Amino acid sequence: MIPIAPNPAPSGSAPSPVVRQDVQHYMRPGTLQLAALPPLSLYVHLPWCLKKCPYCDFNSHEMARDALPEARYLDAVVADLEASLALIWGRTVQSIFIGGGTPSLFSPAAIDRLLGDIRARLKLTPDCEITLEANPGTFEKDRFRAYRSAGVTRLSIGVQSFNDLHLQAIGRVHDRAQALAAVEEAATAFDTFNLDIMYALPGQTLADVGQDMATALQFNPPHISIYHLTIEPNTYFAKYPPSIPHEDVAYAMLDRITELTHSAGLGRYEVSAYARDAHRCRHNLNYWQFGDYLGIGAGAHSKLSFAHRVVRQVRFREPRLYMDHALAGNALAQEEEVSRSELPFEFMLNALRLRHGFGLRDYTERTGLALTSIEPALLVAEQKGLIERDFSRVRPTERGFDFLSDLQELFLSNPA
Repeated sequence: MIPIAPNPAPSGSAPSPVVRQDVQHYMRPGTLQLAALPPLSLYVHLPWCLKKCPYCDFNSHEMARDALPEARYLDAVVADLEASLALIWGRTVQSIFIGGGTPSLFSPAAIDRLLGDIRARLKLTPDCEITLEANPGTFEKDRFRAYRSAGVTRLSIGVQSFNDLHLQAIGRVHDRAQALAAVEEAATAFDTFNLDIMYALPGQTLADVGQDMATALQFNPPHISIYHLTIEPNTYFAKYPPSIPHEDVAYAMLDRITELTHSAGLGRYEVSAYARDAHRCRHNLNYWQFGDYLGIGAGAHSKLSFAHRVVRQVRFREPRLYMDHALAGNALAQEEEVSRSELPFEFMLNALRLRHGFGLRDYTERTGLALTSIEPALLVAEQKGLIERDFSRVRPTERGFDFLSDLQELFLSNPA
């Protein structure tokens, strides 16, 4: 997804919400003709952490666990959902992702209440995937089982590494022992769970990566997400950059990770994701396939389709402002219609992350645009060996996967 920052407020004033439009505003005639609406997911953002990691550029805020405004924040999230219902009325939700921050700071009782409030207001598919992000630093015995009882079907654990020195280097609040205990509990409590693993960490070697992966794979995880440590703007690491492995070493690390996961029966179905059959993350697949998602919670983003347009929304980022505005009936800090000229890049930014690429029919259905809108860029990509295609699908090649940003950028200036 492309981050969209709210317009800055005048100096000395708090930002104001955008005018929340009546649903008829979205249904009016426009430049697109979408034959059908894509699948719909729900994202819920819980923004607090025990400590802000030095590499993190997500909308997360430090707060002691006993100071969490659980009840008021959940009241705001539910008010936000209710104010948005008209935009998705009659549509079924196929997945829910509770992300952060560190959602596992919220008690199982709070998550139970949240999911109950969601079910009371939305129609969910019978097999709706419900993911909760968890941090080993918040792990307590039987806590994960309580989340399962509350309705969570999939846990995503931010392990990052099993090496204490590397965990300290990236500012994580947990250690190896806590990580091992959390993964062991998750493997017992959940049929499907994910481990987040990072590589190219300060001081990390190729052998270290192999050891991290061997430790992770001993738990037979059905899904692993792999992330290269990147230095993002406006983070502590951007101001005080650590020494990280050379790019060539990082490529070798990724090759080793891909080799080890393949040997363990995990297929690389997306640039950063490896999974066993039937354990691919449906929520993330919906993002990558340019599906719709309603995002509620501080700083959450939405992408919603209507018959003649695609709209993006952003909620207020700062938790206190978000709660104030959501409880007053409008948490929207920004809303904009995606232009025809932006749609090809928006689609490709997601779809080309997938190993199997995308169907040409999906492109026309999800964007409302003709295939001629991307043919020039597809031709260049094919000539450069970045994609392969037939009459029904486009797939990134191995080279396209390795140079994904270059491939995606070919669609930036594509006229629609």
